[in-house]
Amino acid sequence: MKVVLFAATGRSGRAILNELVSRGYDVTAVARNLDKLPENLPGSVTRVQDDLSSAERMAQIIGDADAVVSAYGPASSDPRYRTDQTYTDQLVKVTQRLIAAVEKAGHVRLIVVGGCGSLWFSPGVTVLDSGHWPEPYVAIAKSHVKAFAVLKASGINWTYFSPPMSITPGERTGKFRIGGDDLIKDAEGKSRVSFEDYAVALVDELEKPAYERARFTIGY
Repeated sequence: MKVVLFAATGRSGRAILNELVSRGYDVTAVARNLDKLPENLPGSVTRVQDDLSSAERMAQIIGDADAVVSAYGPASSDPRYRTDQTYTDQLVKVTQRLIAAVEKAGHVRLIVVGGCGSLWFSPGVTVLDSGHWPEPYVAIAKSHVKAFAVLKASGINWTYFSPPMSITPGERTGKFRIGGDDLIKDAEGKSRVSFEDYAVALVDELEKPAYERARFTIGY
């Protein structure tokens, strides 16, 4: 299977790239700065520089790939990330270009690294509205909600993968729970997963589709 991975150098992107490589995929790793990609990537990985500003260019990169994974997110190092939704709404524009690129490329599946805010925290109450979501991350959460809506309204074969409330570097255990629209919490009431296990679940979904034109989530 040929997979195009957009934003391959972010935290999610790096974990997903490692998982794809470990399973022997033919990967096109797309990044704004190719110097941030690992130096020791195997020959099955093609490096492509792009800033995701052109749907036509993205369609060219996709080419005859079987699937596209987008791990794109606005840079969290920018101070506007925590205060300015007009900045985080870059996510919505990139999602729109991704959809257009997939349409231009033809029949190809798109899996998007999504947000947690639109998951159900409890019946009728989203994570974003639950009172448990950190204020500094409200802007990006709202942008994720808007991007998800754009994806759902499209006619492409999409999958939206929401992380739990906490996703951090850790172990690749391969032991986790998968769900649909409801936040997954562990026995202590915590909603968490490692980037490594998130990547395992995403590539599992690539190999055995269970959530085409749907959202799914993960947690311990």
